[in-house]
Order: sequence, then C-alpha cells, then structure tokens
Amino acid sequence: VQLQACGGGLVQAGGSLRLSCAASGSISSINVMDWYRQAPGKQRELVATITSGSTTTYVGSVKGRFTISRDNAKNTVYLQMNSLKPEDTADYYCSAVIKEYSSNYYSRYWGQGTHLTVSS
Repeated sequence: VQLQACGGGLVQAGGSLRLSCAASGSISSINVMDWYRQAPGKQRELVATITSGSTTTYVGSVKGRFTISRDNAKNTVYLQMNSLKPEDTADYYCSAVIKEYSSNYYSRYWGQGTHLTVSS
C-alpha cells in the first residue's frame, strides 16, 4: 500500500489550496483518513480526520477554514484549505488506516510530506 500526497506550494496569506492524497495497492478497506502537519521546530499535529462514514474532526486552529473530504471510489482524501495564514506553513502528511486483502487487520500508512508555504 502506498499513499501519494500532492498539492502543496507557495500561497499568499488569505489564499486557498487543496491537497490530495491517493491510496493505492491491494486495498480491501479504508477506515479513517487523516491529515497531519509539522512546522519547522514543532511536533507533528493532527489537523483533520474523516471516518469511513464521513464524520469529520478538526484541530481548533483550522476549524472553519479547512475542509477534509474523501472519495471512496478513488481511495483519495482531500484537504481544502481556505483563508490561509502564515502559521499554516508546514509539511503536510496524509495518513490512513487500511486493511489489505492479504490481512485480517487494519494498519496505519503514511504518505510522503507535501510542503505548504504561506507568505504574509
């Protein structure tokens, strides 16, 4: 199983950007899908989560600005980021809890980071 994230870049404060992350491989089922971020010198933090039933949760600092969604047919999770602030600058990582056909268990997988810089 692989998770491929893309969509980062350089945006001015107040702008918008959408990240996407596609899971591929021998996937039987995907449970939760998440976005994390890690700013320079800081610990990685959970930004948003979406369950298989599309229930969403957000860290307080992005509520009302970010929207997580998923396309189950494409095994893809998105993060729509609006009203971006310089403090949103970070490496963003997608993660998902996935069950492979060859396994009876779910495991967490991580994508590579995609970098967002928000200029003031």
